[in-house]
Amino acid sequence: MDESAAQALAAGVAERVPALADQLVLVIAEQNPGYRRVGVVSDDDLRRSCHDNMSSVLRLIGRDEDAEEFYAAARCTGRRRAEQRMPLDDVLRSFRLGGRLLWQALVDQARSDGSVDAEGLLEIATWLWEVVDSTSAHVAAAYHAAERQLVRVDEQRRATLWEGLLRGRAKDLAFAHEAARIIGVPVDGPYAVVVADASTAVGQVLAEHGIHSAWQLRAHTLVGLLSLDSPELGIVLKVLRDALTTPAGVSLVVHGLADVDVAYRQATLARRSIQPGRVEVAALADRLPEALVLSSPELAEELIRLRLGPLLKIPVGERRILLDTLAAWVATAGSVSRTAELAHCHRNTVINRLARIEAVTGNDLSDVPHLELSLALKASWLLPPGPLA
Repeated sequence: MDESAAQALAAGVAERVPALADQLVLVIAEQNPGYRRVGVVSDDDLRRSCHDNMSSVLRLIGRDEDAEEFYAAARCTGRRRAEQRMPLDDVLRSFRLGGRLLWQALVDQARSDGSVDAEGLLEIATWLWEVVDSTSAHVAAAYHAAERQLVRVDEQRRATLWEGLLRGRAKDLAFAHEAARIIGVPVDGPYAVVVADASTAVGQVLAEHGIHSAWQLRAHTLVGLLSLDSPELGIVLKVLRDALTTPAGVSLVVHGLADVDVAYRQATLARRSIQPGRVEVAALADRLPEALVLSSPELAEELIRLRLGPLLKIPVGERRILLDTLAAWVATAGSVSRTAELAHCHRNTVINRLARIEAVTGNDLSDVPHLELSLALKASWLLPPGPLA
């Protein structure tokens, strides 16, 4: 069968495309319930798509040359259905249904004008399904391209909303509701924030324990928003400590998205309270002195200078011994015996070390509040660059 005869037959059917498009809309409604289940494609939209794609398929029958312009309708449909979040399988099924309807129309047309015999119809069928396949491929390619773009847009939008949350924009109720919808968390209710070094997300592990969470990667930091409707923070901390393999800080509990920015700052302080080289999950509730030091580095540096300054300039070996002894002495409320137990040495050794500290710093330890010494020690461990580095 020559191409002109095939094209003539297709042209005859093309005159009936408006009626065939109406018929295809009904067939899709009956045999492809995905369209009705999703409910995002209007009848007018579907009818226009059916009309344009059936017309394009008929124009392609009997043509050997590459005619990219005839696939414009298919690409448009693919992009639009992706934007409407229609499942691709449902979209391609509609194209197969359209192919069947066109095949029946071509058979009816051939019988009506007697221009094509049985052998010719077989050739027409081959052309038709090749065209339907190539058209479907264009639909799928356009769909996937649009889908990738939508994913990028969604990720950008999600990242923007996260940034807004962490900067306090959720105090605006409209923003809070949008963030809750996109991120997938409630507007109200108790929350805690986690700040961890880049790590495998633990959302699934938390979900297995009934803890709803949302996570966002920011630069090299993983931020988690934990909804605490039922689990207590203590349970959450236990799960996190079992699941996380990198240092992390956890905020106090706040109420609602409007206070997530506060919780984020708290979690960041808790993370910074972890001494370099350690892998642990630090709860701010357990690190309030460290948080105070980190919140005011200028004052902390002055405290270090006043209470430890000269001590930090002696050789590192002796310095470590003296600082560890001082830390144990402060932790035991000035008990020489308990300090000796912790330091695994004789109490006279502790007395000598304390005397050495007083000589180096010029401070009488009995006159210095233990709180100041404790904060100065914590500051010396935490503030960059560390004095022991």
